[in-house]
Formats: sequence, C-alpha cells, structure tokens
Amino acid sequence: MLYLIGLGLGDAADITVKGLEAVRRCSRVYLEAYTSVLTVGKEALEEYYGKQLILADRDLVEQGAEEILKDADVVDVAFLVVGDPFGATTHSDLVLRAVNAGIPYRVIHNASIMNAVGCCGLQLYNFGETVSLVFWTETWRPESYYDKICKNRKAGLHTLCLLDIKVKEQSIENMMRGRKIFEPPRFMTVSQAADQLIQIIQRRREEGEELGVTEDSVCVGVARLGADDQSIRVGTLRQLASCDLGAPLHSLVVTGRLHPLEVDLLRLNAEPGALENLIQIDSSTFSS
Repeated sequence: MLYLIGLGLGDAADITVKGLEAVRRCSRVYLEAYTSVLTVGKEALEEYYGKQLILADRDLVEQGAEEILKDADVVDVAFLVVGDPFGATTHSDLVLRAVNAGIPYRVIHNASIMNAVGCCGLQLYNFGETVSLVFWTETWRPESYYDKICKNRKAGLHTLCLLDIKVKEQSIENMMRGRKIFEPPRFMTVSQAADQLIQIIQRRREEGEELGVTEDSVCVGVARLGADDQSIRVGTLRQLASCDLGAPLHSLVVTGRLHPLEVDLLRLNAEPGALENLIQIDSSTFSS
C-alpha cells in the first residue's frame, strides 16, 4: 500500500492518530520537502514518529517516482506532505502512477492553508480561485495572478495568495554547467508579495488601465498558521508592504466583498483604528 499522509501545518504533533499509526508500520517513509515546510526540521519528525525519513525533493518526486513506488505492492510505503496530500498537483500524479502500476493507495487527510486561512476571520465559502505569487527575476515578471485577483474581487470573492518557496534551487549558471550547487532556501514574505502587487498596480495605472485592486485595498497577511506563534495582520496592501510577520511560511489574502461579521472578526487582528480607516478608504468592498 502507498499511503499519502498529511502532516498539518504546525509541528510534529499535528499528524493525525491515523496518520501516525500508518507511518509507524511502513517500511519506507518519504518526506516531501519542496512545496511547503513545517516549523520543525526532519530530525524532530523522526524523533516523534520513531521512523527514519527519506527527503523527497522535486527531482525525486517528479522524475524518480518509480523509486518511491518500488515494492509498494508488497510492503507499506508512506509519502508525507506538509498540510494536506492534495495541496499540490504533483501528488495527484504520484497517485496516477501508483494506479497504473497496480499499487493500491490510501489518503490520510489533514489541515492545510486552504482551510486554516479561515482563522483570519474571512468565511471560506467567500473565497474564489487561489493564486500563486512567484519571485520575480530581472527577465521574468509575470502578472497573471493580479488579473485573477481582480476577477475574484469583481465577483465579490476573496483571494488566497500562496507565496513562492525556493528550496534546493540551482542558479542558471550552475544548472548549465551541471554543477549540483544549490542556492540558499528563500521564502516569499507578505511584504515582498505586497510590493510586487503594488508595482503591477503602479505600472497599469500609468497605462490608464482600470484597476480592480489598488494600494488601498483591504488585505490580510498570515504567517505560520497552525503554529503557536502564528501571526495575522490586517491592513491595506500599502501597509502590508512594510510589515514584518517574522519567519516563514507566509500567505496573503486580498479581500472581496466583506460581510459585517467578517469585518468584526478582522478587527481582532487589525492595528488600533486601522480597520475603521480601511472602511473609509475602500468602502466599496464592504457589503451593506
């Protein structure tokens, strides 16, 4: 059996009882290590689970799936994913490969950013399409996520923005030279995400485009959801561009039409007087 097991969002103890029981009876246990991270390292997980973990980077999961699935038809193999197993499409591909190889599989779910983000005060059924914000480079500055945010906002829906993670990445030079030298890990912050969005807004304003999101739109920054030191900050996009929410992982929410109950809950995480100012600035986003 191949087990795909969600680890939740915080630390080692966030695994479900069902998930932990499965891990402990598996012959091999892989830890997916590139779509997300926990607040603790591999060693803490190994100590808590009582099993040695094999780190599975992007190359192994996407190009060496046969190694993960080896003998999974005769022994139990676990594939651990931070959050929920189906938070990334890569893991759907692993399931299809298992089915094609005649290997049975079982999914053990857990909390993910997709549902935990509701703790910020916004109602989950008022969210539209989730988008991913990537680190810009000198030659690559995509903006498609801004258009999706505007589309959601026009429909009155909130947008969860998942922020880029760079783990075990190579520079272009090292990649071209075939050198296995990797860049230090990078995790996009709420501040960096807000700054990129503001740059898009400023450029499009200069081109005379009608803006669906501006620097004064109401947004929510969240960091380390599920951990004891999770952080939630409510402010305008401009305000969040200068905020510091600490260590990773961060996510950003751009609000759509706000229900009065959502406004009351957002006040719990707003700076004193901030939300009242936001209502005056961006009142078109609030429902009557």
